[in-house]
Amino acid sequence: MKKLIYLSVLYISTLSLFSCGDGVNLPPVDVETDLNKIPLNDNTASLLTVPLMEEDEKFVHCGALHTPDDFERIKQNLDKSPWKEGYELLKNNSHAQISYKANPQTMITRGAGTENPENYSIAFNDVAAAYQLALMWKITDDEAYAEKSIEILNGWAAKCTEINGTTDANLAAGIYGYQFAVAGEIMRDYPGWDETDFKAYKNWMIEVFYPMNNDFLVRHNDTPDGHYWANWGLCNIAATMAIGILSDRIDIYNEGIEHLQIGETNGRLTKAIYHVFDGEYANLAQWQESNRDQGHTYLCQGLLGVICQLAWNQGDDFFGYNDNMFLKACEYTARYNFMNMEVPNLPYTREYRGAHGTAYEEYPVISERNLIYRPIWALVYNHYAKIRGVDAEKYQYTEVAKDACFPEGGGGNYGSESGGFDVLGFGTLMFSR
Repeated sequence: MKKLIYLSVLYISTLSLFSCGDGVNLPPVDVETDLNKIPLNDNTASLLTVPLMEEDEKFVHCGALHTPDDFERIKQNLDKSPWKEGYELLKNNSHAQISYKANPQTMITRGAGTENPENYSIAFNDVAAAYQLALMWKITDDEAYAEKSIEILNGWAAKCTEINGTTDANLAAGIYGYQFAVAGEIMRDYPGWDETDFKAYKNWMIEVFYPMNNDFLVRHNDTPDGHYWANWGLCNIAATMAIGILSDRIDIYNEGIEHLQIGETNGRLTKAIYHVFDGEYANLAQWQESNRDQGHTYLCQGLLGVICQLAWNQGDDFFGYNDNMFLKACEYTARYNFMNMEVPNLPYTREYRGAHGTAYEEYPVISERNLIYRPIWALVYNHYAKIRGVDAEKYQYTEVAKDACFPEGGGGNYGSESGGFDVLGFGTLMFSR
């Protein structure tokens, strides 16, 4: 169990934060915010096992979630299982149709009760469409899909100038930030994307999304480091990395992988995955959100899978970090929810900003089981079983979850709520080997 350091109480008259920050008005982000790196110290330096990129290194393109080799493998196997079943879900999804009608907004608002009505569902639907249409272009070579994807991306870059709302705006900047960057990265080698438009798109990502990603990771709304649950940090790390790749900004990408290893928020790997067990349960690890609820635990797994894949395609290995710690956490979730088996559990104490300063709340036991089908398993299974070749006993529960969720779809296949759009999905098609 982590060591808690109790802080002196500070009275806060202007802003009170309860729970995880939902519903609290978010101060505007200053684009000129100091973007200093997180300083290394004696306690964290040993965690920085994946080195930062050197200034003269080059990114792999197209190299966010998918590479040219991935698309070639898929093309060669479209008439075979499991790719065939995965492709059927993609081509029949309403978001993957050339007839899809996008609706770019001047601002993305997430968080009820603010001056502007919430409209973030428009963003997550449109970026899901841009991504799915990009996949269809890559797989079929039909430029009509490419033109439609570019139309959506250009439309948003030309019109949207702001992300706002409550502190939930940080979630919008993180989740939709990484998704828009991934879609743009797939389309970057389409000859029909005008160079000026592509440059404008990259600038849009840097000017609208990135400042909020960075501000959250550095300042996290002036709250204690433990205030926000892990998914908040993870989505902003994912966006930072993806935007860095898209825009060829090594400094931005480095901020993401640095925070993943030594950052202050619960997005840091060794905080997001709260405890690695030993002995009888040496193949299991507990998530920071396991004792909160299972829905957010699935979200953490999905986001960390995105992060690991982004890094992997750039030559950085977080799948293997700390002896495959990510796999152990996935096994924990799958064993508990899909196998209906007991798991070891440590109490969790959350440090947060209360009405009168730093406060603490206890989460003594694991949260209630919740069997939710999400497209977050195929990526994990295929990396560890097919690429890494680990022993089968180490991914046994992950394989069960992968089979239960087969075939994996994407946005539009899991209902209309945001949870069905938090990851881009289609893991069966895109990651099977």
